[in-house]
Amino acid sequence: MPDYRPRKTLLNPELRRRGIYILPNLFTTAALFSGFFAIVQAMNGKFEIAAVAIFIAMVFDGLDGRVARLTHTQSAFGAEYDSLSDMVSFGAAPALVIYVWALKDMGKLGWIAAFIYCVGAALRLARFNTNIEVVDKRYFQGLPSPAAAALVAGLVWVLIDNEWTGYEARWYACVLTIFAGVTMVTNLRYYSGKDINLRKSVPFMMVVAFALAFALVSSYPPGVLFALFLAYALSGYVIAVSDWFNRRKKFARGE
Repeated sequence: MPDYRPRKTLLNPELRRRGIYILPNLFTTAALFSGFFAIVQAMNGKFEIAAVAIFIAMVFDGLDGRVARLTHTQSAFGAEYDSLSDMVSFGAAPALVIYVWALKDMGKLGWIAAFIYCVGAALRLARFNTNIEVVDKRYFQGLPSPAAAALVAGLVWVLIDNEWTGYEARWYACVLTIFAGVTMVTNLRYYSGKDINLRKSVPFMMVVAFALAFALVSSYPPGVLFALFLAYALSGYVIAVSDWFNRRKKFARGE
């Protein structure tokens, strides 16, 4: 008989626990609520609040996995719940927010762009679940869905903050939405940061870098956050070009 257990349970021995742990799942629920709240606010025409809610969902999503690992409360339930929460917060919510704000006036192209993003997020999460024990943990394969959501939400936030209307921004929104959706399902490598161990000492310069990052973000949150996530989205292409040149050099040397 075929085994219909979730793939994460089959592939990762650490996730075979059947219990439900309260602490990490509270953070996952908070992330899910933030994504749902973003959808509600977009339906009410409060797009700036919706964009901020997506960023808040990112914070909670980043905390649930860290808390689970630090407290040794990882489970198959938590892994599956986290994926479903991510689909709402970083798949459906950004697609709906950007569609209602800017893309609905573009007709078919608008909802197709939103759907490309949404299906890209779903495929990205499904691939992550099935490749969890295969890929190099230092890198993500394809743009992570939270980063893609931050890119879309960041565009909405920064343009509204600069008094742009959705109609004025529709072409920028369309291009960025398709770019984010397609980049999620590419094989580009993105640094994951999973090799950073919070339970061990870190170099002093890393502490300084974090302090500078917080200072920059606090100076102008919409613009700085959007710029940071745009740079991160482009970093995968930079790494790919760098790898290509390195392979060319090795080939030229006969290695």
